[in-house]
Amino acid sequence: MFQGAAQLSLDAKGRLAIPARHRDDLLAAGNGRLVLTAHPHRCLLLYPEPAWQPIRDKILAAPSFDPRSAALKRILVGNARDCELDGAGRILIAPELRETAEFDKQVWLVGMGSHFEIWSDAGWRRQHETAFEALAGSEPPPGFEGISL
Repeated sequence: MFQGAAQLSLDAKGRLAIPARHRDDLLAAGNGRLVLTAHPHRCLLLYPEPAWQPIRDKILAAPSFDPRSAALKRILVGNARDCELDGAGRILIAPELRETAEFDKQVWLVGMGSHFEIWSDAGWRRQHETAFEALAGSEPPPGFEGISL
């Protein structure tokens, strides 16, 4: 299970070093196979390939003639790329994906249980602030009613 957020730097070639604490689990969960894709919120998603496969299949099963379904297919599946960790524990993020996610040098790797989100520094700060504002003084969203912290 992947959790926590880490601010990281892309190198000049667009490679991202996965923190050592996540590397072994990520490799084990994917048998060395990973998938990197875009998300509609302008971040990237990094999945172990076995976790991505059922999600991809559900996305592809959606109706192609519905404009919103077609848009999600194009973003999520159309941008999906197989990737692997190199010997130094890095993944290469293609220039098109870096552009889509508006990456500069600093990015955030955010564990989301089965996968990671990768955000630009500005994007993560906006999302983080928006999340706090959306939840301030409100009732919990559906499904969270019985959770006690």
